[in-house]
Amino acid sequence: MTTLMTVLGIVVFAVGLGISIAWHELGHLSTAKLFGIRVPQYMVGFGPTIFSRKRGETEYGIKAIPFGGFIRMIGMFPPGDDGKVTQRSTSPWRGMIEDARSAAYEELQPGDETRMFYTRAPWKRMIVMFAGPFMNLVLAVVIFVGVMMSFGVNTQTTSVGTVSACVVPASSATDKCPKDAKDSPAKAAGLQPRDKIVAFNGHRVADWSDLQQDIRRTTGPATITVERDGARKTLHANLITNKVAKSDGNGGYVQGQYVSAGFLGFTPANGVVKQSLGQSVDRMGTMVEDGVQSLIALPGKVPDLWNAAFGDAPRKADSPMGVVGAARVGGEVANLDIPPSQRVATMLFLVAGFNLSLFLFNMLPLLPLDGGHIAGAAWESLRRRLARLVRRPDPGPFDVAKMMPVAYVIAGIFICFTLLVLVADVVNPVRIS
Repeated sequence: MTTLMTVLGIVVFAVGLGISIAWHELGHLSTAKLFGIRVPQYMVGFGPTIFSRKRGETEYGIKAIPFGGFIRMIGMFPPGDDGKVTQRSTSPWRGMIEDARSAAYEELQPGDETRMFYTRAPWKRMIVMFAGPFMNLVLAVVIFVGVMMSFGVNTQTTSVGTVSACVVPASSATDKCPKDAKDSPAKAAGLQPRDKIVAFNGHRVADWSDLQQDIRRTTGPATITVERDGARKTLHANLITNKVAKSDGNGGYVQGQYVSAGFLGFTPANGVVKQSLGQSVDRMGTMVEDGVQSLIALPGKVPDLWNAAFGDAPRKADSPMGVVGAARVGGEVANLDIPPSQRVATMLFLVAGFNLSLFLFNMLPLLPLDGGHIAGAAWESLRRRLARLVRRPDPGPFDVAKMMPVAYVIAGIFICFTLLVLVADVVNPVRIS
């Protein structure tokens, strides 16, 4: 049964991956057709074609390797300086530029002269290239918010999980009570596990984050209203100042950092809680911020990834993970000892996280990513505006093809990184609990 559930989890993730890729390319396709650009191909996957069918002027199909997708637009790059779309050179760098330019015109047909990508206004080209990542962002937001509002998320609640027996600084190497340690304010007040705190100092408690902040701002006498066995009780505590883990502002903690603040002395219980629209949007914003920070920190994680793949180092929980690793996690999710509804929610979160990563990664202003084409169109728009301001001739389209040598180098780095992640995902995968 475990093997069956693992395979089912991998298949479900693979289907979600395919839908995400098709959705991304649909953004490019729909906006390209909206602006009259001819699109000969719309493909999900790479390599040999498994299935295809031509509708109108576009061939739609599925390819064998499901690690991406593409649409083929004619005239992605403008002609060369001599006005020709093909030319040859003995320079390898020049050859890269000319090969890219030639490929953009290989399916040119009579009447296509006004339907080429480069002939569209820069703002239209930016929309076409942005539409793909934007579709992934939309899908991520819809899934994240939908799951949080309907299924709920596993989060810290205002119910009591455990009560600290005594006062021990959070920075202490042990949580055992020294002989001379005082009882924690929570224990002295009679707080018990499974108590649900509904008010603190007479103020209604909305969630754990609010309660945490109220406690940390308080020293001295305080009243705590709890629900216990269906009845409400008011407890009286005397909070003290203690060294506690620094809060991240959302109920969590900043690892390894401590502050002096009000201390009550209990650990909140975790539970699945449905979120409001406002809470869901706020959490989504935090996820985007975390995603951006993770993307910035990506180069610094390569040494740890290398040691995990080819050495004896453990695979860190925040280690970069590829499609194979994510599919493997999908299999583990299907086997988690949690209610089926939470397995579904976790799987949806995994697909949503993939879409968010796809959006952020594609927005990097580097060729061959969508962000590189957006940056090229933005630069063209800027220099044309500057030319008009100083009354100089229109410089014409910006030739993105001239950046292809750099694009090949970047693509090579991406491929090497992808292979490194793939090896790590196979020999030392990220595991969940």
